[in-house]
Amino acid sequence: MTAPARLHLIRHALVEPSARAVLYGNMDVALCERALRQEAALYRWLAARLPRPARWVATPLSRTRATAAAIFAAGYPAQEIAIEPDLAEQALGEWQGISHEALTERLRHPPHPFWPHAAHERPPGGESLDDVRRRVGPVIERLAAAGGESVVIAHGGSIRAALAHAMDLDAHRALMFSVKNLSVTTLEKHGRDWRVVSVNEEPFWPG
Repeated sequence: MTAPARLHLIRHALVEPSARAVLYGNMDVALCERALRQEAALYRWLAARLPRPARWVATPLSRTRATAAAIFAAGYPAQEIAIEPDLAEQALGEWQGISHEALTERLRHPPHPFWPHAAHERPPGGESLDDVRRRVGPVIERLAAAGGESVVIAHGGSIRAALAHAMDLDAHRALMFSVKNLSVTTLEKHGRDWRVVSVNEEPFWPG
């Protein structure tokens, strides 16, 4: 039996505090230096957990490449990284850079129970999560068609969009997934069918 193609999707590391105070969407913001130091053990876990060999993919936003660099520094052999623009985070248009409090005045629809805005709401000049799903789906299909193992450093929005594509979910349901920073979501492609192996995988630290 032919081995399935496998995609290991990792959400980038925590961004710096001032970015977290606003809606940053696909703005190019830096990682939190303090968190990078505090989470050294988590990077070592990722360096040991991820498959070798594997193709590495990131987005044009620097926080994904910086996350990959931290994994390499923790012990995974440094790799050439392919850049996939269509895996970038949701573009929030005119909402980018505004505070979370200011967002409530601009919403046209009730927010999602687990997200600041509805999945189908499209900010002026930006994208809805449905739009993100439409651009992410072809990328993960292409990566799966290449076979083997792929490590993809991406974003909460694009990982939820990948899950929506794989499970044929609407974007509202995709927002019900928790995707934590530095967690691993693993998808397999068996012939024409996707299988979800894990979502939001984190290390188990024995007490």
